[in-house]
Amino acid sequence: MSEVLHRLSDAPLVDAPAAPPARRHPLARLFRSLAFRRLVVLALLALGWEIAARWQGNPLMLPSFGETFQAFVDATLHDGLLSAAAGSLAVLLKGYVIAVLMGFALVSLAVSNSFIRDAVQTVAAMFNPLPAIALLPLALLWFGLGEKSLLFVLINAVVWPFALAALQGFEAVPETLRLVGRNYGLSGPAYVRHILVPAALPSLISGLRVGWAFAWRTLIAAELVFGVSSSSGGLGWFIFRARNELFTDRVFAGLATVILIGLLVEAVAFRGLESATVRRWGALR
Repeated sequence: MSEVLHRLSDAPLVDAPAAPPARRHPLARLFRSLAFRRLVVLALLALGWEIAARWQGNPLMLPSFGETFQAFVDATLHDGLLSAAAGSLAVLLKGYVIAVLMGFALVSLAVSNSFIRDAVQTVAAMFNPLPAIALLPLALLWFGLGEKSLLFVLINAVVWPFALAALQGFEAVPETLRLVGRNYGLSGPAYVRHILVPAALPSLISGLRVGWAFAWRTLIAAELVFGVSSSSGGLGWFIFRARNELFTDRVFAGLATVILIGLLVEAVAFRGLESATVRRWGALR
């Protein structure tokens, strides 16, 4: 018996065959897709909307999803809904880009000078809680009825939240990375570009996302007030005009367009930027 045990102890160990990997059900893999989950949520919302509209039974107060979709198609083909959306986006992009460049310039100066940093934080603490649309009367007084007034309120809606997010991101950069930049002799714009921006990119993207949301809602609110950008009306003016004419289905079509543009920008621009940078680098899950 002891001899048998001795032989067994000297025998080489043989690994057990590995269990085959568990195969996921195709439906489970599909539910792991963010796009599919969002489509499911939108479908459920549309179903709830249709049920509520049919139960309420007054299209003037709440048109059904089908009626709104038909109004969306008609407004796109015959009432200039797409041109209104394009006009709003053109003004939005101008103000958004100007505000981001201004915010980045302010923060770049603030990280190298304590007085400028305190000044930026103080001014941002003053204007960030102030709704940008509240500045619209001053914009109309100073710049008149037109695109300049829209740009003024848009810049104020974006620059302060973006500057605060960028400044917090820069201040959170680990000291080790800062020492690496100094050891390589980096300073000024090169130090900001090669050290601070990559390390603070999650905060920068968060600031860009918040600034976009503020700018989009501020623009629609401003267009609801006076509506014109240069010589054409935007989405807010389309919604306002449809409300005056009691076309409730077109009001909902305009609101749906605002929502769809917001979802598209979030999915394509910001999620794509995150996937190509911070998620790829492992800074975000």
